[in-house]
Amino acid sequence: MKTKRNFRLIARDPDSRARTGEIRTPHGLIETPTFAPVASQGTVKALLHSQVDELGAQVILVNSYHLYLRPGLETIVKAGGIHSFISWPKPILSDSGGFQIYSLSPLAKISPEGVRFASHLDGTKIFLRPEDVVDIQQKLGTDIMMALDYFVPFPSPKLKMREAVKTTSAWARRSKDFFMAAETNQQLWGITQGSVEWDLRQESIEDLLEIGFDGYALGGLGLGEPKSRLTETLEKADSLLPEDKPRYLMGMGYVEDILEAVARGIDFFDCVLPTRNARTGTLFTSRGKIVIKNQKYAQDFRPIDENCACYTCRHYSRAYLRHLYERQEIASAVLNTIHNLNFYLDIFAKIRQAISSNSYARFRRQIGAKLEEGER
Repeated sequence: MKTKRNFRLIARDPDSRARTGEIRTPHGLIETPTFAPVASQGTVKALLHSQVDELGAQVILVNSYHLYLRPGLETIVKAGGIHSFISWPKPILSDSGGFQIYSLSPLAKISPEGVRFASHLDGTKIFLRPEDVVDIQQKLGTDIMMALDYFVPFPSPKLKMREAVKTTSAWARRSKDFFMAAETNQQLWGITQGSVEWDLRQESIEDLLEIGFDGYALGGLGLGEPKSRLTETLEKADSLLPEDKPRYLMGMGYVEDILEAVARGIDFFDCVLPTRNARTGTLFTSRGKIVIKNQKYAQDFRPIDENCACYTCRHYSRAYLRHLYERQEIASAVLNTIHNLNFYLDIFAKIRQAISSNSYARFRRQIGAKLEEGER
């Protein structure tokens, strides 16, 4: 028997649509708004799971496409499921892999029945139906799984976007039908498409509401569309999406955009931005970004961010971190990732606190002012 009431709304900000809540999963509660570190292959790059846990992550994101290819379902099932295999006891959300299929396999062929593509690893031909993608995620044993969607990049012809919406809706219905036939406590969330074309996005949302999902994601955004149209889309989507279900803005990573999205009722975020940038030497601070390889940090013995209490900032200077990055030491990726991920997870803890104390508008202004002030 599936759990029906998986989300509880707790508090609302009086000056915006920002809200706090709880998502209930078989592996624990997720307080929202929340950020899921990306662990596509079953690991957050450069960190142990114990470190990710200590930094305050409530949930991580794995990618069903990557795990289906390597190590394969048979291995993960034999290990007792994804939680046991990777030794992560908290909630896990699995992405359907739709974005990876289309981005890593440029010759992917879409049909009403499913998607045919070649593995980016060895060129093996693979055909997946939306039912297959749900089945893969059920076998992985993730807490929250995503229905297969048809993603198109921005900009795309509107006719192509319309086709993506129609296909996504049809696949969503088939995914839900397959999901309902199994006995599971997992959740299935639907993904809406339509980019910033509101008539298409509205159609997609209404189609998925008719089908009914445990949560609703906004896919295909944050890809270079004008910010004004993005925020307009989020505002209009808020008026349609049910209040008693979580809302997920997929792949949105810049703090300024996250703050705007939270103000428009978004509950769940993921992005590779903090971890990928850490490995390439870009560090986030309360006053903007630091590119640690720059010569000006060679004798800068301050921490990355004097307002940060993470392990990296408590123990190491900018000069040392620059030295590690220049020497391509493994410790560079580890220490930089600890800082960047702490920065993001701390921002979300402060977001939840600000909403709960009816001070989110002031919090947004303060964060924005510091970022504009720039790095000293």
